[in-house]
Amino acid sequence: MTAINLLEEGSWQPFASFGFTHPFFSISYHTVLQTWVILLVIGILTFFVAYCLRKPDSIGHYLVVSFVEYFMNLTEQSLGMRSFAHFSFVTSLFIFIFLCNSISVIPWLEEPTKDLNTTLALGITAFSYTQLYAIRLHGLWGYLKEYFAPFFIMLPLNIIGRLSTVISISFRLFGNIFGGAIISKIYFSAIQGSIVLETLGIISGLNLVIVLFFALFEGFLQAFVFTMLTLTYLSIAIYGEAGHEEIA
Repeated sequence: MTAINLLEEGSWQPFASFGFTHPFFSISYHTVLQTWVILLVIGILTFFVAYCLRKPDSIGHYLVVSFVEYFMNLTEQSLGMRSFAHFSFVTSLFIFIFLCNSISVIPWLEEPTKDLNTTLALGITAFSYTQLYAIRLHGLWGYLKEYFAPFFIMLPLNIIGRLSTVISISFRLFGNIFGGAIISKIYFSAIQGSIVLETLGIISGLNLVIVLFFALFEGFLQAFVFTMLTLTYLSIAIYGEAGHEEIA
């Protein structure tokens, strides 16, 4: 397969030689490109935030400090302790997912999170972080004992229950963003080519409402839900299902 064919198809199948040709195992060039755009935006925001923090009397400084304090308090209230590591992780997740969900406000760009591979990667990242911290906190033996509670025959169900959290948060994010992208595309495709409908959409503000709702409001909401679910799973990993700390 030539490089031209790869670009035309818009995807790469690294496991095709092993017989895995399902779209799930494909890497979308569009998703990779849009994700790098997100990383570039985050890099620019980093310099902007640093600039705002050097201006203590500016609005930007107030907004940055308020944002940090909100997520620090949210992490402390959810976990019952102040942890800069947990705060940094969940805040980074929120910022990245929100930008991924909202990048469609920029013309010719689409949400990386409408690709199941992206949301699944985010779900695996959140799952791995919570489980590794649980092992670090309780020890390997204390962590493994939870899979045999309350009886050893519950091992398969407990394993499925843990792994299902990845599917839950991944598919929830993917479904909502993908659904919103489809609705937006259907709407703009319906009015495209009609001067009357396009003019009415602009004058009535319906075009703006569609963009703001699905790109910004829905993007913010789904990023926040993903963050809260991650905090919930992290709290369970720390304190257990019963809500009390179970340190081995």
